[in-house]
Amino acid sequence: MNPLDFTRTATCTLIEVIPAAATKRKPIATGNLLIHGDNIAAMRKLISEHGLRGGVDLIYIDPPFATNTTFSVSAGRANTISRARDGEIAYADTLTGPEFLSFLRDRLVLLHALLSERGSIYLHIDYKIGHYVKVLMDEVFGPEKFRNDITRIKCNPKNFARRAYGNTKDMILFYSKGADPIRNDPRDPFADGDIARLYPKIDADGRRYTTIPLHAPGETMKGATSHPFKGLSPPAGRHWRTGVETLEERDRQGLIEWSRNGVPRKRKYAEEQDGKRMQDVWTFKDPQCPVYPTEKNAALLDHIVRASSAPDSIVLDCFCGSGTTLEAAALNGRRFIGIDQSAVAIDAAKKKLNSAGAKVGLVKLRCK
Repeated sequence: MNPLDFTRTATCTLIEVIPAAATKRKPIATGNLLIHGDNIAAMRKLISEHGLRGGVDLIYIDPPFATNTTFSVSAGRANTISRARDGEIAYADTLTGPEFLSFLRDRLVLLHALLSERGSIYLHIDYKIGHYVKVLMDEVFGPEKFRNDITRIKCNPKNFARRAYGNTKDMILFYSKGADPIRNDPRDPFADGDIARLYPKIDADGRRYTTIPLHAPGETMKGATSHPFKGLSPPAGRHWRTGVETLEERDRQGLIEWSRNGVPRKRKYAEEQDGKRMQDVWTFKDPQCPVYPTEKNAALLDHIVRASSAPDSIVLDCFCGSGTTLEAAALNGRRFIGIDQSAVAIDAAKKKLNSAGAKVGLVKLRCK
């Protein structure tokens, strides 16, 4: 079996299991796995023989992008088309069009089976094929489980002669398995000038703040959020965000500001915020000197792990490459499973995990 051919499956047996150890930061109850082999065969075994159906809280995958390109590594650096003659092939991204979409769909079906009801999947793809992949994600996970199409700024602007705009972005498709996924809402730190811009008002004690509405969309006919507050009812089609008793207490504490027209708004202080809520445009630029082709920014994976998993979660990446997802999981005290068919990827992932202080059980698939 060609170790770089992701299109074939075979009868596989798990061999050479090295006992897993704990991460440096937090003990992992059942260990971590790095699987060297075909990801379809590995995921089928995780479901059928290892009871992991519905057991994974977070999946991140950065699959091939249908680029019709061979990626290699030479002299410790990653190369693409213009690779050195003595470069070692990391993987071949040669499937395109319907073949690629069929290849990806087969894996998405298994990933859906592995994902827990509170789980999320982030699929990293580029702008050329991403819209077709979204149709697949809608089919497998359901369009109602779509959360975000995240734009990721991947590099600085480029100056080239093509008759097109420069490409500085790719996309991450974010879906959940159920209606209530794990969500930790990590924040972006404030940049220079953000606090003055976002919190333009200053109270008598010199604290910066802004004001936000006390009401929210949706009219309620019964309950505390529909009652008048200080003789004022919520605007038509809306309701108070909290019960009237809470509003009365906040008003006594001076946390509600009344406009000249008698409109109440809640004070929101800068000092009480951890940072800005992240929106759907992220700037996480790729490493300038990657050790593995298409290696992604470590801070990007750290954010995703913190945002959509819990301390007892299992994180899965079935195209794990150099192991950036696994490293982020380990450093945040999560259990992880990484799968890749490339020996170059497995070696890179082991080195990265060792540097992070995370030891891992290596599992090989022997395929016929």
